[in-house]
Amino acid sequence: MTHRILILGGTTEARQLAGKLADRADLSVVLSLAGRTVDPVAQPVPVRSGGLGGAQGLANYLCDEQVGLLIDATHPYAANISRNAAEAATLAGVPILTLRRPAWEAVEGDHWTLVENGREAVAALGERPRRVFLALGRQEIADFARAPQHAYVIRSVDPIEPPLAVPDATYILARGPFAETDERELLAGHRIDAIVAKNSGGSATYGKIAAARELGIEVILFRRTDLPDVPSAASVGELLAMIDHWAASAEKRGV
Repeated sequence: MTHRILILGGTTEARQLAGKLADRADLSVVLSLAGRTVDPVAQPVPVRSGGLGGAQGLANYLCDEQVGLLIDATHPYAANISRNAAEAATLAGVPILTLRRPAWEAVEGDHWTLVENGREAVAALGERPRRVFLALGRQEIADFARAPQHAYVIRSVDPIEPPLAVPDATYILARGPFAETDERELLAGHRIDAIVAKNSGGSATYGKIAAARELGIEVILFRRTDLPDVPSAASVGELLAMIDHWAASAEKRGV
């Protein structure tokens, strides 16, 4: 019997998980991407791209496609998608598992300021002109037009359109992971004195946090948002074990 799994992805871990499951004869896996990235990385399983119409639309898809397990492996800050996924699983009567990478924790030498959103980050930067590295998504960048006195270095996967309405902005197009040595060179080369980023967790983008610690740079971090209380794993390996348990149980039940 082949069991159908839908992975809500867009993260490195989602791609890794899909790769681990791709060759299993007992599973049929589809990876769903929001479609916001212009040139997404190639994936090891069939992909559907674009929104599913909120919780009810996703629930309808789960039923129509006879999906047996829903996996939420989206970004830690994709709270709306995670809430819709939890609700959809309940509506469709489909079990859900989620992959939640642990948040970074401050260690000795870190100079962190925690904020809720872009507006608070702008306030935390203060009025004095600074050289700021923005490692955020396109949706959060616009808030910084409120503080045109700063010089910004902005890194993103896709071009920022429209560009930030400030007199001094440098754009870098790049896709992680980013090594600590490269991040240290970037920060020092641009004379950065503040970083604004999300507490994404994981190792792929931690290099800038470690580099900032070494260089004595302030890091303004968005706090993690509250997510639904559903069964979760902290790593791909842990989630694979949970999937194995689910598959074995489904096999016994003949579903």
